[in-house]
Amino acid sequence: MSLPGPPRRRAMQQLGAVALLLGQSEIAHGASVLAVRLWPATDYTRLTLESDEPLPARHFTTDDPPRLVLDIDALELNPALRDLVGKLRADDPYIAGLRIAQHQPRTVRLVLELKQPVAPQQFALAPVAAYRHRLVIDLYPARPADPLLVLIQERERAQALAAQAVQDALGDFIGKLPSQAPVVAPVMPAAATTAPASAALPAPLRPASGPVAVAAAAPLGADEQLRLNRLVVVALDPGHGGEDPGAVGPNGLREKDVVLAIALRLRERLNALPGVRAMLTRDADYFVPLHERVRKARRVQADLFVSIHADAFITPAARGASVFALSEGGASSSAARWLANKENAADLVGGVNGLALADSEVMRAMLDMSTAAQIKDSLRLGREVLGHIGRVGALHKRGVEQAGFAVLKAPDIPSILVETAFISNPDEEALLRDGEFQQRLVEALLTGIRGYFLRNPPLARQRLL
Repeated sequence: MSLPGPPRRRAMQQLGAVALLLGQSEIAHGASVLAVRLWPATDYTRLTLESDEPLPARHFTTDDPPRLVLDIDALELNPALRDLVGKLRADDPYIAGLRIAQHQPRTVRLVLELKQPVAPQQFALAPVAAYRHRLVIDLYPARPADPLLVLIQERERAQALAAQAVQDALGDFIGKLPSQAPVVAPVMPAAATTAPASAALPAPLRPASGPVAVAAAAPLGADEQLRLNRLVVVALDPGHGGEDPGAVGPNGLREKDVVLAIALRLRERLNALPGVRAMLTRDADYFVPLHERVRKARRVQADLFVSIHADAFITPAARGASVFALSEGGASSSAARWLANKENAADLVGGVNGLALADSEVMRAMLDMSTAAQIKDSLRLGREVLGHIGRVGALHKRGVEQAGFAVLKAPDIPSILVETAFISNPDEEALLRDGEFQQRLVEALLTGIRGYFLRNPPLARQRLL
């Protein structure tokens, strides 16, 4: 029996409305990309896709030509996703080119042309802080470089350039002497004229206060030669980076930017000291997980670890610098505990591959390997540094505080965390932005580090070049 006309039309209209609602629901459940970011660095390049819903994705690589292909389901191209092509930099160490296309009606395909073989890691991050859902692809080198060898090669290149600069300056000076001036070179012994370029470095050019300064003319004993050749390594750790901006000042200064600028200045000053090399846990704007910062310092057998940060608090009145060491027990104050918890949460914002971390020895190291001897040495280092930075600006606390900072848990490296100033304080934010203040702070850190080494010579390990 057929329905009357009007009821049939009403039924069809209701069915149509249900179908339309189902279609809208299906569309609503499709993810939309909100932002795309590329973070190129020597260590690795990170590709981040931020979306309003989790992105189901899979990837594979090809060898000839070298490519990484990423297929993302339940997604359609939008302007935010197309912007990724314009974010690729020519100096990216890993990605040579990038293409995006609608591979299938509901699948977007990203093709990354690679500059070198990579070991990709793909993982998803749940919403945290200001971020929504994130799909992350990290491109690590298939064969990472030996960081200690890199430091040694950098030192050798710097020594060769310095020797060449001295020789060039000496030749230029001799060329400008008046023609009637007596010529010194002919009266020198013949052997001296055939000496290698490195022997041309005059003794006065070595800073007299340097920890390995010796008289060039005096023969060196075995112990003196050991001290001369020992490479002192200082690990500098600019906090945050990449996806994690750290604290942001009232006028927009980001912690990750200012601490990197300070660390780069300090590296330059440390590298100018004879027998000293500084290693940065990051030298550009990219994120390094907390455990990886510790691992980097241990891989180069660092003698010191200095983590550099800018403090922040809920009120703008807080001010002054602080220095922290690790604590085996509880924190030395409730403020220190609060700060440690905040800094230890950086991995959540910066984005860590949880599966890779779970399989790593470093996870156990972070939890178990703090030692009383390391803490004792860290407190000595902290007191040296705090005494000098207190002459540059205000101190928030006049003593070295202690708390359970994950980044300070290398068991065999004296480690401190320096909060340079309160970026949440408008006056101190302006100081942190000022290049002259940054340089004064660097000189204070340098003096504190040198003072520690003078009182605690790093002779325990022997690393000959």
